[in-house]
Amino acid sequence: MSLTLLTRLADIPASQWDALTPDDQPFLRHAFLSSLEESGSVGGRSGWQPRHLLWCEGNRVLAAMPGYGKRHSMGEYVFDHAWADASQRAGIPYYPKWLSAVPFSPVGGARLLGEEQAAARLLRALPDFLAGHDFFSGHINFSDRRVAEGLAADGRWLSRLGCQYHWHNRGYRDFQDFLDTLTSRKRKQLRKERELVRGQGVTFRWYQGHELSAAQWDFIYTCYANTYTVRGREPYLTRLFFTLLAERMPQAIRVTLASQHDRPVAMALSLVDSGTFYGRYWGCLEEFNRLHFETCFYQGMEYAIAHGLQRFDAGAQGEHKLIRGFEPVLTESWHLLRHGGLHDAVADFLQQERDGVRAWAAEARDALPYRLTAL
Repeated sequence: MSLTLLTRLADIPASQWDALTPDDQPFLRHAFLSSLEESGSVGGRSGWQPRHLLWCEGNRVLAAMPGYGKRHSMGEYVFDHAWADASQRAGIPYYPKWLSAVPFSPVGGARLLGEEQAAARLLRALPDFLAGHDFFSGHINFSDRRVAEGLAADGRWLSRLGCQYHWHNRGYRDFQDFLDTLTSRKRKQLRKERELVRGQGVTFRWYQGHELSAAQWDFIYTCYANTYTVRGREPYLTRLFFTLLAERMPQAIRVTLASQHDRPVAMALSLVDSGTFYGRYWGCLEEFNRLHFETCFYQGMEYAIAHGLQRFDAGAQGEHKLIRGFEPVLTESWHLLRHGGLHDAVADFLQQERDGVRAWAAEARDALPYRLTAL
């Protein structure tokens, strides 16, 4: 029995890795994670070095955790910059750190993959792995109950709560059926926003991954990159990532292209599995009134209703999602800080933060636009 380090996902067959995953969520599939690596979006100078863990017994891989060695905290969406800054001021090393997460995507789900007993052994071996490979901290972001159950009794790991906003399809027949569950004022607001977009001559068309041409993918990437360029930043993902993703998992890709008088002006790229619509990347080349809300939210909600998807995960942050029917959902991440003083200080902070997050989630529910009888 051994814990094995995997520095390239290509070194394990896709069928073997995917057999460990518990469901059809696209972000943990070999196709998605290997596309990140082989496109140069992670690895190289990105600051994300693949450090996946395998638990092997004999010649069989029984469990795994996707992981990355990091020397910064960018692209994670569980913000520990303040911890790293405090460590630096105190002369305590914080980097390199090890992180189990989906790069650049704040999506929750399984982090500990594979057979139950082997997965438990992997999790118990993780602190020794971190120490043995000179990682000063370990982090498991947006994890599921399996990780929580394995770590809750281990005092070395600290739990951190966060809050996202997800929309739930309660068997709506169409978008109007959803609108009918809202208060009159909010229903009018959403209708007005959609009318403003239509009034600017903007129309939408949906595509699956295999239906998009190379020229359309060029446009999609240009829009995606522009969301970073306008803020003076480099995009996390390379153009090659989109090509590889389209080749390897086209069935999971959904893109809506917005056009004005047959001229493309914006896009939103999402992924789907059997029950969830994941809104991921968006971008526009011109500014249009309320176009962001239509492209990123209302189009996805309509798609989820039409195709029987039960949940719409639109990513991190964004209190503006509340008035559009996205409900607060608590997330959980786990953190191991090897320095005892830093561990204790962060533990105190997290206890206070946890109370605040729970209070905010309860307060946020009061801002939802639904009629009392609709939930």
